[in-house]
Amino acid sequence: MTDNKPRIINVIANNNPESQKTYRLLVDKLTLKGFVLPEKFDNNAELNICIGGDGAFLRTVHRHKFTNIPFVGINTGHLGFFQEILPENIDIFIEKYMQNNYVIEKIFLVKADICTKDSCFQLYGVNEIVVKGIHSKVVHLEVFIDGNHLEKFCGDGMIISTPVGSTAYNFSSGGSIIYPSLKTLQLTPLSPISSRAYRSLTNSAVIPGELKITIRPEYRYENSILVIVDGIEHRYDNITEINFTIPEKTISRLNFDRNMYWNNLKSKFL
Repeated sequence: MTDNKPRIINVIANNNPESQKTYRLLVDKLTLKGFVLPEKFDNNAELNICIGGDGAFLRTVHRHKFTNIPFVGINTGHLGFFQEILPENIDIFIEKYMQNNYVIEKIFLVKADICTKDSCFQLYGVNEIVVKGIHSKVVHLEVFIDGNHLEKFCGDGMIISTPVGSTAYNFSSGGSIIYPSLKTLQLTPLSPISSRAYRSLTNSAVIPGELKITIRPEYRYENSILVIVDGIEHRYDNITEINFTIPEKTISRLNFDRNMYWNNLKSKFL
């Protein structure tokens, strides 16, 4: 590497023994190639390498506030949809990276604007944002698409997932798999109740990315709502309305194999 400017790479690993072993191996190999590996997260880095499972990837993205620095994952966990590189393929990964043999993919997020009687808050999710009742209580929600009333929902809650999140909680709850490059949100009901009083959709609905999804809890449920973002619970008092949109903000991921998504899908689920 002949550039005077140091090429900095952040390597982030969880505490799993296999992750720590892979971390040490990767640091040694990258250092020999001339890369700089800081001990703490460096905002001037050109790449973030996350070692672990999908949970480690999501925690890293949230911890570093959806940084613009591209990510790539080395899988030492289980499913590994975000973590596509296997530890035994580290040398191939480094060689491809140094040859610029990859493409950068944009990952769409989901944004929730949560309004209470007093103020509003913003949350961002990579996989999904879930609206549920506390203590697993049934919730009653009014659902609107772009201002149009869709349903008076009764059930355990609603998942609003991104395309990359469609294979996570959404899929296990009966939602559809959406290809990551499609700019959509998916609305998936959790244990919907359909009766004369409540007419709830029993299947997921795929919503175009330019439309807004609005959820309003019935007044008696304003203090019984949990908002769960990528597995992390948030609770706000007196929620009156939650608006879900696809924000301008995205994160980036390196893709070294255009067929990886389909291979991943088959190997993880079939």
